[in-house]
Amino acid sequence: MASYLSEPRKRFHTPAVAVALPGSVAALQALCRWANAHRVPLVPQSGNTGLVGGQVPLSGTEVIVNLSRINRVRSVDAAAGHMTLEAGVILEHAHQAAEAAGAMFPLWIASQGSARIGGVLSSNAGGVQVLAFGNARELTLGVEAVLADGRLYQGLNALKKDNTGYDLKDLLVGAEGTLGFITAATVKLFPIPEAHETALCNVASPAAALELFYLLRERTGSRLTAFELMPRFGIDLQLKHQMLSRDPTASLSPWYVLAEVNRMRGGVPGALQSALEDALGQGLVGDAVLAQSESDRTQMWAAREQMSDVQSREGASIKHDVSVPIAAVPQLLMDGIAAAEKVVPGIRACAFGHMGDGNIHFNFSQPVGADGKAFMAGAEPVHAAIYEIVIRLGGSVSAEHGIGQLKTGLLKQVKDPVALEMMRAIKHALDPNGILNPGKVLG
Repeated sequence: MASYLSEPRKRFHTPAVAVALPGSVAALQALCRWANAHRVPLVPQSGNTGLVGGQVPLSGTEVIVNLSRINRVRSVDAAAGHMTLEAGVILEHAHQAAEAAGAMFPLWIASQGSARIGGVLSSNAGGVQVLAFGNARELTLGVEAVLADGRLYQGLNALKKDNTGYDLKDLLVGAEGTLGFITAATVKLFPIPEAHETALCNVASPAAALELFYLLRERTGSRLTAFELMPRFGIDLQLKHQMLSRDPTASLSPWYVLAEVNRMRGGVPGALQSALEDALGQGLVGDAVLAQSESDRTQMWAAREQMSDVQSREGASIKHDVSVPIAAVPQLLMDGIAAAEKVVPGIRACAFGHMGDGNIHFNFSQPVGADGKAFMAGAEPVHAAIYEIVIRLGGSVSAEHGIGQLKTGLLKQVKDPVALEMMRAIKHALDPNGILNPGKVLG
């Protein structure tokens, strides 16, 4: 069972009673009927790439139910703009199925080579294209799900408008398997861009990055698909640990923005370059490099996508997946870095992420020469300092990774009490015996 129990961050080590791998929706229904009758707790799992422990056991009495064998691409209709996938389809394979039909499924995350559709939707995954296309919930038209008692919710449809009561699809997406097993989904497809215009820009501060975002959004509108903030510290770490073959930046800068604009068929090239020329003239950008080839673009994106992994090579890392209103990102970073440095002198901030939608991965590497275990043992005051600032700025303590078992206590502290009561009522209505992912999300 090792591969089903070992999650990416190695934080949770509780065993399971068994691992079940149903090969069909009917088999999953039978399993749920049996488990509900005998009060056997079930842990839904797809690709086992979650970062908050939602897909692994909590008490040791659970059966992991892995949906990797329910993995058909049921249909692809590129002309109509949708496809239907089963829960076990690997996200990268979903991309390939869409592209083979001449379309694009615009949900890209670092773990797309192993993450599966069921988990992607159950965690409401975000990724680097949320700015233009939305997160998993916004990309989902309908879902099919097996409920705790084995009944099948048949909510698959391709409707963009459906005002027939509560949106049960939106309830199941993002529920982290606590309300049912998503077994299939109909998701949106989009035309494949003719080209990407990609640039890595030097900015003096997050405040300058915010002004650059406003300018690019005004000039390029919905064609601006990515706007990622990165610190120089993260680039230096990747060069130090030989994760980059060369420095992809134009020159040294404390902060960088990775911006990308899609050019559709018939579009005029050079929109990003033209906007950046204006930004240079206004002093928002100190320097910039435009990708001249797909190799250049790949190198730029590698620098962004490896930002989290390189911290593990450097040593211990305290991580936060938070979001605030876009206009508050500079304040979050300024106040958060100062607060963390006050708690742990010498701590090294590696804050990066999706500035265009307000989601920052506010990570901190251990001080040079510090003991990693001692650093992690003192993580709680750093967490408290960051979360206090996030809440003060009207943000969320979990932007795209979910709650799982890692943040249940935190959720009780920060969530509106009425919202928690509503969530508990929904949970009880759909899973009265509490067999679906017990202890996750609501604790």
